[in-house]
Amino acid sequence: MRIVIAEDSAILRQGLAELLGLRGHEVVAAVKNADDLRSAVREHGPDVSIVDIRMPPTHTDEGLRAAIDLRAEQPGCAILVFSQYVETTYAKQLLAGEAGAVGYLLKDRVAEVSDFLTALERVAAGETVLDPEVVRQLFATTGQAGPLAELTPREREILGLMAQGRSNSAIAAEAFLSAGSVEKYVTSIFGKLGLPPSDGHNRRVLAVLRYLDS
Repeated sequence: MRIVIAEDSAILRQGLAELLGLRGHEVVAAVKNADDLRSAVREHGPDVSIVDIRMPPTHTDEGLRAAIDLRAEQPGCAILVFSQYVETTYAKQLLAGEAGAVGYLLKDRVAEVSDFLTALERVAAGETVLDPEVVRQLFATTGQAGPLAELTPREREILGLMAQGRSNSAIAAEAFLSAGSVEKYVTSIFGKLGLPPSDGHNRRVLAVLRYLDS
């Protein structure tokens, strides 16, 4: 893959570049601020970009806002947010729409390099990949009112796994359920949320996130 890295920490930026290079990927640009990220993506058209949230000059949400701008300009522009923080308001904007090819991982929760690389490949392939903690905080900001409140605790668990991009078979393994039980839960969830069921798990994630954004 051809990759752009946007990370203000020089050590982490260089470390990611070396790691990806060793795995056979090409880092076409490694930048430290949001403006350079915009320029690098426009110039190189990478397969995927790895973006930190907090970068100069204010170290608040520059990276995430730049990612939103790039996806508005180039629908489907693959972005993997890689941060220590969950920024729910802008995260919902980033995850909105039907383009896919977006992810949000928390640095402190990536236990294995292989997990990070797999997530990066999935995002580049057009999937949506979310850390479970990001999903939890997105749910928390939605509140308990409306159709979400009608879900049982088990259905909320299944919905969380769906929003992480899990297939029905992966959910069955994680939740210790049969494939048939998962299918029934999924059907019930979409019925309560007023969302049409879909065989494509990436479209299901996007539907769930659109519901949360509403």
